[in-house]
Amino acid sequence: MIAVIDYKAGNLTSVVKALKFLGADDIVVTQKPDDVLRADKVVLPGVGHFQATQLLEDLALTQAVREIAAKGTPFLGICVGLQWLYEGSTEAPNTLGLGHFAGQCERFPAAYEGAELKSPHVGWNSLEDVRADSRLLKDVTPGSFVYYTHSWRAPLGADTAASTMYGGAFTGAVERDNVMGVQFHPEKSAETGLKVLKNFLEL
Repeated sequence: MIAVIDYKAGNLTSVVKALKFLGADDIVVTQKPDDVLRADKVVLPGVGHFQATQLLEDLALTQAVREIAAKGTPFLGICVGLQWLYEGSTEAPNTLGLGHFAGQCERFPAAYEGAELKSPHVGWNSLEDVRADSRLLKDVTPGSFVYYTHSWRAPLGADTAASTMYGGAFTGAVERDNVMGVQFHPEKSAETGLKVLKNFLEL
């Protein structure tokens, strides 16, 4: 069973539709920790404000995710779902992230290399420095384009699985063992996005 966590901030319909297109038929959209704990895989979509992730703590879902992360259940965070895997975000300083990955998510700068930088970062951009050992990005070639829409970004680090350039390099995908995240929207990223979701389903 695949648990898709509903914390009132995700584009759940399009994510579930993409998973079903790839053959997943046992999908539960849930806010219940018990569903997360018994799932074979867990997906945390997300669009909007980082503060929405406070609901995960309020519903005891944060602890459930810590438990499945420890026992090896594959977990995928999408967009704000990726940002939540870090320690926090300057978008909502009083809301803690899971802290699975080190660092804070920061807003894009107003300018980069002397030129104004538009924010949010919306549209197609390429994945670079794709890690060869990434299971999530298996068969995704550097330079593949994916679809982004976000104003905050995660820092580069040892667990970065791919980077993207916009106002400097940021983490486009992150992966350590069974816990993974993508800043882009795989459900909107055509063939490359479906490949990423397929890789996750095959874990």
